[in-house]
Amino acid sequence: MHRRLLPLLAALLLSFPAAAQTRPEVRPGPPPAVGVMWIGNSFFYFNNGITSQVGALVTAAKLPAVRNAMITMGGSGFDWHDVGSYFRPNAIGRYSFDAGNVIRFNPPGRLYDVAVMMDCSQCPLHPDLKESFWATGRRHAETVRANGARPVFFMSWAYADAPEMTAQLAEAYTKLGNETGALVIPAGLAFARAMAERPDTPLYVADKRHPTLAGTYLAAAVSAATLYGPLPVELPYTAGLDPALAGFLQRVAAETVRDYFKN
Repeated sequence: MHRRLLPLLAALLLSFPAAAQTRPEVRPGPPPAVGVMWIGNSFFYFNNGITSQVGALVTAAKLPAVRNAMITMGGSGFDWHDVGSYFRPNAIGRYSFDAGNVIRFNPPGRLYDVAVMMDCSQCPLHPDLKESFWATGRRHAETVRANGARPVFFMSWAYADAPEMTAQLAEAYTKLGNETGALVIPAGLAFARAMAERPDTPLYVADKRHPTLAGTYLAAAVSAATLYGPLPVELPYTAGLDPALAGFLQRVAAETVRDYFKN
């Protein structure tokens, strides 16, 4: 592609997803105080899990750390998960191990005050599955609230070879969040923004769907900024990425969250 066309292409790609979406009605609230449950699929568990990156970013920002737990199944959609069972007593998070491999039983009571949920990467758009996206998303939001936690939906990203998915996923997740009163993490818009600014950003593995470490780092930065509020700039934690790349991804995450939630 001719070098002079790249700025124009970047501008078009960047404006497309932002212009196509409904505005979110639910704004970020208080940060998690007890724990965050991440309910989803392989988009969450790649690269040792989004939870490891969110936790490290929160720690680097000198914010109070909370329990993070992933409940994931490869290829799963909303309708694969029995969310109510994840809140049962003595279930997810009942115990952990310290650095000396000594078991520590967590105290009884509420272990999670936030549940972040993601449908399968095509489910909100697929003609045979999108009805389940709406029906199951509504039901899960009610279930989470009935168990004393806040429902949050994670807006997944487009496939690298199907950029039109960005606006479609943004619209679906934003509308579901508005209807159910749930916060939405705009990860998909951050992926589109990064690729628009720097098309060579290595966010995808060879299958053009799953995230590289950089992709997981970006998703985690967007999640942390949405759940905890704006993070300090130039955090020292880079996940082993080139510091310039990590700094770019931190900036993209911050700007995406700012622009998504601005009035």
